[in-house]
Amino acid sequence: MDQSMRGRPVVVITGASTGIGAASAVELARRGFCVFAGVRKEGDGERLKDQSPHIVPLLLDVTNAGQIAAARETVGLAVGDAGLAGLVNNAGIVIAGPLEILPLDQLRLQLEVNVVGLIAITQAFLPLLRKARGRIVNISSFNGRVASPYLAPYSASKHALEAISDALRLELRAWRIRVSVIEPGSTATPIWAKSLAATDSLADKVSDDAIGLYKGDLDAMRLATRKLADAALPVDTVVRCVVHALTARRPWTRYPVGLNVNLLLRAYKWIPDRIWDWMIQRSLGLPTV
Repeated sequence: MDQSMRGRPVVVITGASTGIGAASAVELARRGFCVFAGVRKEGDGERLKDQSPHIVPLLLDVTNAGQIAAARETVGLAVGDAGLAGLVNNAGIVIAGPLEILPLDQLRLQLEVNVVGLIAITQAFLPLLRKARGRIVNISSFNGRVASPYLAPYSASKHALEAISDALRLELRAWRIRVSVIEPGSTATPIWAKSLAATDSLADKVSDDAIGLYKGDLDAMRLATRKLADAALPVDTVVRCVVHALTARRPWTRYPVGLNVNLLLRAYKWIPDRIWDWMIQRSLGLPTV
């Protein structure tokens, strides 16, 4: 960290190569933070550096213990006794497909990245957060509160993130470390293309007969996913919530992002399961039975 960054509050963001992570890194740097941006490829880090001199790329795979330890040492040397102002746990992947035929190694990968990786990063940086009474911002999803068919692995990982955040909020109260959860709905990021690719790649791992059992539903899900991507919220809407969670005097514990998400989450508490199931089937174009 060069001299021009001294005196700036420091934030670490995981999964900053693209989408919400990259946009948050650029905006926080613009607002006076020094941002250590976790990326998996050096080229992604170079692109971020070109956007702001106050972004420091870190090669950081959240499932790689060696890279986590190296990142912790690098950031620790940079912040010293001042500590870390914030940690944004954004890294995540999408594994999609019918649970009946989902390869278990794919389920393990989903949980390893989105759940175990998040805890590993949080454990590594908590001593630095404690020094500064920093904040933790966990990027969840609408699917962290409401599960969707054929996204069960992803939904399960985000449900787990919600539970982890609730527990952390209470466990860290003595040090006044605030924990917030961001819950976006459809957001204009590469995650939609990755979701479609994950579904398509399933065909390479299971038999044609197994895929055939769900062909109609999977075709409908592909179409629904493309429609959701077309109607997605701009990434800036999510970034504003990240900024508020890190800078507001009293940050919220949860940030549902988007009017539709807010309305649906409120309705979800009161709508009976069978009616909700019917609504989900209709909205995704799945045959109702």
